[in-house]
Amino acid sequence: MRFEQSHIGICVSNLEKSLAFYREGLGFEEGPEFDIDYPISEMSGEVRLASKFLHCGDLRIELLAFATPSAFGTPSARRNQLGLTHLSFSVDDIDAATEHLVRHGGTIIEGTRSTPEGRIHIIFLADPDGTRIELMKQPEGMTWPWH
Repeated sequence: MRFEQSHIGICVSNLEKSLAFYREGLGFEEGPEFDIDYPISEMSGEVRLASKFLHCGDLRIELLAFATPSAFGTPSARRNQLGLTHLSFSVDDIDAATEHLVRHGGTIIEGTRSTPEGRIHIIFLADPDGTRIELMKQPEGMTWPWH
C-alpha cells in the first residue's frame, strides 16, 4: 500500500487576509478554487464555503472559508497539544523572514525564539487566525537529510 501526499486543510475566518499571508507572505502560488454550496461530510444543514488551494514546492494547502456555518474554535497553542501543531519553513534570514510575515498579517508568538549556539534557530508566528508557523534557520554547514 502506498500513500501519496495530497494537501493540508486550514479553516480560516477571512479568506482575503489568509491569502495575503500565504501568498504574499510565504510565497504560495495559486491553485484551483471551488465554491461549495452542497452537503459535505462532517457538516449538517446548509453549507456554503470557498475552498482555495495553494502550493509552495511540494506542499499543498487548502484554505477553507466557511460562510455557513461560520468557523469556530481555536488552533493549537503549543507543540505538545494533540493534532497538527504547526507548519514549518526553512529560511536564510530568520529576522528578515519574520518581519516580512508580520507585514503580511502574521503575529510573532512571544517566547518562542530559540537560538542555541551551533543549532537550528527557530521562531513561531501565527497566521491571521492563529495557525502556528515555524521559521527555521539552519547553522552553516548543516543540511536536512531530505534536501
